[in-house]
Amino acid sequence: MTNTIGIMGCGWLGLPLAVAFVQNGYAVHGSTTSDAKLPQLKNLGIFPFLIILSEDGIDGDIHAFLSGISVLIINVPPKLRGDRKENYVTKIILLWNAVKEAGVTKVIFVSSTSVYGETDVIVTETTPTAPITESGRQLVIAENTFRNDPNIDTTIVRFGGLIGPDRHPINHLAGRKALQNGNDPVNLIHLDDCIGILITIIEEGYWNELFNGVYPLHPSKKVYYTVEATKRGLEPPEYLENLIPPGKTIHSALLTTVKKYRFKTSIEG
Repeated sequence: MTNTIGIMGCGWLGLPLAVAFVQNGYAVHGSTTSDAKLPQLKNLGIFPFLIILSEDGIDGDIHAFLSGISVLIINVPPKLRGDRKENYVTKIILLWNAVKEAGVTKVIFVSSTSVYGETDVIVTETTPTAPITESGRQLVIAENTFRNDPNIDTTIVRFGGLIGPDRHPINHLAGRKALQNGNDPVNLIHLDDCIGILITIIEEGYWNELFNGVYPLHPSKKVYYTVEATKRGLEPPEYLENLIPPGKTIHSALLTTVKKYRFKTSIEG
């Protein structure tokens, strides 16, 4: 049994994930970029490490963080918005080199369905990537950095839009006008299932696999966000009536059909 998990990035997903592993009897090394967050991690039973990845190097004791772990979960998304854009691939290559040096042989890389780009077809794990955003392009290269290493068993998980406590797209869509993508299906996943999928991968030994992580319900954005706004007493967004065909529907085919994973929490709350 895997005894020690390393979680690179104890943020919105990584922190509750680390807590879930602790509750399941694992030892957990957790990294944060915030010195003020270290006591919180320690109080939750997580071995805390201050690790900052940048294009110029890795600040912090990355060797101690990686020492003795059986599985590393990389949960570090690209930061390519705003004025301070980064070369995400350079950061991941630095981490990859540290992982190799530490002798870690099992990695879960948390990625995004943005790597599929824009399409109007049903997307499964066998669909080729076709990213149209810079973050999507860099994610594909980062994924392959680990997947192409024959000495590391790497599983990729591409999550859809994340929802959960204090996080839902309707919070910034409410009241907006003249939106054009009302026919697009939603491709979302709740925090509970992000955690459930990652724990399942480790406990079932699903290595060298590629999974989509998206809840199997895909109403149109217009229908879904109107309902979600009404539930919360918010002004529903308004979508233009147009003939733009619906966008991609992402299926978690391997998870649900082959691995028989059953989603825990509906995106409908």
